[in-house]
Order: sequence, then C-alpha cells, then structure tokens
Amino acid sequence: MRISLKQTYRFLFFLGVFFIPFNSYVGIAFLGEYRKDGAIVFFLFSFFSLLLDVLFKGKIIIPQKNIFIHFLILFVGWLFVSTLLNSANVYDNYLKQTSGFNRFIRQMISLFIALILFITSYNIFSDFKLKLIFFQLRKIFLYSLIFVAVYSLFEILILVFNFSFLKGVFSLFDYFPFTETQLDYIFKRISSVSYEPPFLAIYLITVGAWMFSYVLTAVGIKKFLPTIIVFLLTFFSGSRTALIVILFQFFIFILVAFSINKKFQKVIQRFFILFSTLIILLFIFNGKKVAEAIELKVSTLNFQKNLFSSISNRSRFGIQYTSLLIFAENPIVGVGFGQQAYHAKDKYPKWATHNNYEFKEYYLNESDKSFPPGFNMFTRLLAETGIIGFLIFLSFIFLIFYQCKKLITSRKYIEKIIPIVLLVSFIGFLINWLQFDSFRVFGFWICLALLILQVQQKKTANEQE
Repeated sequence: MRISLKQTYRFLFFLGVFFIPFNSYVGIAFLGEYRKDGAIVFFLFSFFSLLLDVLFKGKIIIPQKNIFIHFLILFVGWLFVSTLLNSANVYDNYLKQTSGFNRFIRQMISLFIALILFITSYNIFSDFKLKLIFFQLRKIFLYSLIFVAVYSLFEILILVFNFSFLKGVFSLFDYFPFTETQLDYIFKRISSVSYEPPFLAIYLITVGAWMFSYVLTAVGIKKFLPTIIVFLLTFFSGSRTALIVILFQFFIFILVAFSINKKFQKVIQRFFILFSTLIILLFIFNGKKVAEAIELKVSTLNFQKNLFSSISNRSRFGIQYTSLLIFAENPIVGVGFGQQAYHAKDKYPKWATHNNYEFKEYYLNESDKSFPPGFNMFTRLLAETGIIGFLIFLSFIFLIFYQCKKLITSRKYIEKIIPIVLLVSFIGFLINWLQFDSFRVFGFWICLALLILQVQQKKTANEQE
C-alpha cells in the first residue's frame, strides 16, 4: 500500500503530540532551547513533509483574514521594530560569547519554530471535522499520559515506598526514545520522562483540561481515571506551580461545566467520592509514607518561608525584579527582543545574588554559554518590547479568552466542551507564563490552532445557513 505525504505528515505530527513530555535525554545541540524536546523532531519533519506536499499538490492553509493571525503578525512585526529602534545598543551588546544580533536571530528562530508548529497543526486539523480532531488529540494525550503514569509509578514505588528491587526494571526505560532514567533521592520528587519536575508540570498543565473532559463525555468509572492520574502525578511531582495551576484549572472547569448543565453536579460529586476512597485506601495500606509525602508537599507551598530560604526562588524573583527595572528605564519600546540579559547583568539586586551559586556558576559565568532565563513571560516582554509589545500580546491573550467564552455559548453539546477544554488550557498556559519566559509551549500553539479551526468552521456554518 502506497503511503502519501499527507499520511506521513499527519502521522509524524500525532507522534510528536505523544512525545511532548519526553525531554530527559541529552538532546540535539543545534536545536537550541528545543534541543532536549523529543516532540520537536517529529513536528519539524511533519512540517517539512507538509511543505513537500504543498509543493507538489497545492497551497498551505493560513486563515489570513482571521483576527488571531492579524495579532500574531502585528506582534512579530513589533519584535522587529523594537529591536530595530534599539539597533545601536543591540550592536554593542555582548555576553556569554554571543552578540546582541546573534541573540536576536536565535530568539526569532525559536519563535518561528513555535509558529511552524501552529501552522502545521492548523493545516492538519483543517482536514478533519472539529469533533473528530478533538477526540483524536485527546486520545493521543491519554496514551501519552498512560505511559508517563507507568514510568512515574516506578519512581513513586522506589522513592516513596522504598521498593529498591524495582530499579533494574525501571532502568529498562532507557531503551525508549528520548528517555534517560533518573531518580531524585534528595527531594523524592518525580519528573517521569521529563527532564525535571517543572517540565513535567508544564506537560500536566497541557493535558489537564483534556483529561478533565472525560468526566463529561465518557461512561462508567473510567471517566474519572484520567483526572485522578493527573492529580496524583501533580502531587508526587512536588511542583508548586503544578499543584496551584492544575487545582485552579479544575476549579474553573467545574465552574464552567456547572454553568452549562446542572447534571454535571452529580458527576463531579461521584468523582470526589471516588477520589476520597482512593486516598483512604492509600492511608490504610501505607499511611505513614503517605502522611510523610503529604507533609513534604504541603511544606513546599509555604511561600513566605521559602521565598528567601530557597536559592532558586531568590534567583527567580531577582531576575523578574531586574526585568521591571529595565522596563522602567525603557518603558515605550523596550530594549529589543532577546536583549534582556545584556541589560540585566549589572542590575541584579544583592539580595538575589548574595551567596547564590546560580548567579556565580551559571547566570554571570561567561564560560557558561546558556543565557539566564527571564522566569516570567510578561516581565520579559515589558523589558524587551516595552509597553507597546506587552499590550499587543496581552490583547492577543484577551482575545483568546473572549473567543473561548463566546464559543461556549454554542448550542451543540460537543461544541461547548471543546472551548471549555481550550479555555481551561489557555488559563493554565497564562499562569505558567508567570514563571516561564519561553514561547516553547507546544500545547499553546496546538490549542490555538484548534480554537481558530472552530471559529472558522462556525463562521462557514453560519454563512451556509
């Protein structure tokens, strides 16, 4: 049987979706900040296959008249303008053996790779009915979550319950693509197939709403299992971000679901009964270990205690504070895309750098070529693109939420659930950007493509009526 280019790029794309959480291996150096992401390999090959198909058979699909596309073009255009207006300073910038223009080009390439994923997603989704592509994506996310859960189960049994005899079996995961097994014996946190807990958190935030939706569409007890898996993985990851964001996502999901149909109230009540029963059973079989684990996780949420005692927190808030200082000096157009670190190196507050090995060994170490992260997308944009770029991006995000809310009022049942999933997902991405400063959030671009598809298909349906 002959395999077409269309079948090839579809298969590669869906394979990429499955591998989104996989980033624990050494990586491919020339891919820059994407180097450790297994998914990007499949997404890029999917895009190249799409280009070949377009070359031979037709044109690439981009909804040019869509307002989301207009905002994306406006935002990317401003990144160029902002940097051009700062060209003199960009020319003089030099840090970690990297010039300002070099840094700008690298950051633009990174953004364009994210946009490539968006374009690929939209072209693939356009070949499907909305309902079909939603269920297809959700199924792949579920398969991916199951693999992550199996891997994590071994971590939990070894680290929390001291089942050391399982180490040999656990090491077999090294033979799986993009995976290198590791165990955190110090903090006893799981990261599964991801590099570290924060990246597992991003994955769980990505799939959370999709798994919650099973509560509304599946039947029997299995409708609750995906949500329970997400909560358990979140708990044992020890990620404060994941604990807060996913609980908030679930709260919003319940709130919106109730507003649509009161019958969901019974479904949610059954979920809480089942979840409580599982917790009780855990306490019965190994109460001491579970109690110790809960005490440890709760202690991580003490922000007042951990704010200055944690080196990573001092680094995070110190860099965010410095970004605001840069914005105060360059409020209108910023300092140029990708230029934050050059202006921050002499402005870091002493309370952040004092006795902080992260600044000495990484952020201010010229021998280490990795640039210091901004730790917050919004403070980064304020510093690099000024109030103009920040407002463009904020308007873009507001438009996404507005459109999701508008679509939730659709009459058809499944057409309500899809925008709920998208709304809850986008809320998670937005909150996560408060401590993450990269556009390398695969779930965001996939959800954006699906949102635009629903808008376009609804528009077409209205015109036909």
